[in-house]
Amino acid sequence: MPILVRRAVLLFSAACLAEAAVGQTQGGAVAVGGDAVPSGLPPPPPASGPSTSEFLRRARDASRQRTYVGTFVVSAATGNLSSARIWHVADGKVLMERIEALTGAPRSTFRRNDKVMTFLLDEKVVKSEQRENLELFPNLPDASDTAIADFYEVRPLGKGRVAGFDADVIQLAPRDGFRFGYQVWSERRSGLVIALQTVDGAGRVVEQSAFSELQFDVPVKTQALAQMMGNTTGYRIEKSELERTTAEAEGWTLRDAVAGFRPVSCYRRALDGASNPERTMQWTFSDGMASVSLFVEPYDAQRQSKEVLLATGATNTLTRRLTDKGGDWWLTAVGEVPPQTLRAFAQGLARTR
Repeated sequence: MPILVRRAVLLFSAACLAEAAVGQTQGGAVAVGGDAVPSGLPPPPPASGPSTSEFLRRARDASRQRTYVGTFVVSAATGNLSSARIWHVADGKVLMERIEALTGAPRSTFRRNDKVMTFLLDEKVVKSEQRENLELFPNLPDASDTAIADFYEVRPLGKGRVAGFDADVIQLAPRDGFRFGYQVWSERRSGLVIALQTVDGAGRVVEQSAFSELQFDVPVKTQALAQMMGNTTGYRIEKSELERTTAEAEGWTLRDAVAGFRPVSCYRRALDGASNPERTMQWTFSDGMASVSLFVEPYDAQRQSKEVLLATGATNTLTRRLTDKGGDWWLTAVGEVPPQTLRAFAQGLARTR
């Protein structure tokens, strides 16, 4: 089978797909748990509310600096759902997380800065990976990144409540068809994003994420989580080695850039285990809210034959065979973007040697 990676950059969303019912908002904002959102943007509230740059900066900083424990849930319009318990400890320098799946196969994921270990409890396997530039939930830009205004129309929607916390709510409406829209709930005091709706071009909520229960500043110690992360007795450890590279060095280019999406990383990784000499390239792009990863590997007719377009909530996956004079390749494009965005990436990807 081709490599299918859902939300390769977002650790939280990779761990959870679940249903959330988090209460009614005010000032024109839709309640999380609804079927649709207003087709038009409501008038902005008085200018006393937080600015867009302040809203986004506080949201990102809260994920890096606050300690909390909560139950995180996500639901998709397709019916997919799951949930996870999250322990998040951060002091601005060291970030540690434990994510315990509450649905599906039993698994625990630990993260210490850029090191991630996933314990598959039934299989007695630990998957270990070193990832640079891991994104936090959600993939919000730094306050200095003003490009988001070029591709999203940002409007305050008012105020709401999620999991018992007061929240400020904003809407990010896409200016083109290459990205989804968002409604974002930010906890009033900390700025932490506690709910997020992803909305398609027809105004339908395709995926929504939220904390159903949340506690700040709980006495969770970094050392305790580190000890749990290091206790691999009885487990087989499988390491996935990533090697930083560039698309140019791997012989690939994007002939036509997809508006708003900038390359953020490129890696080589082993295929089907470290013993396999073949390598796949993972080239990741982001517009500050959404990300797209292109996985390119040598074509194998026995494993890769059917070109498909799959949707799971806000995440779409496109597979395609690429042919040039140098041989055949298999592309898997994954991102929380509309299908036409993945097609644009696939059409623009070209071999340079």
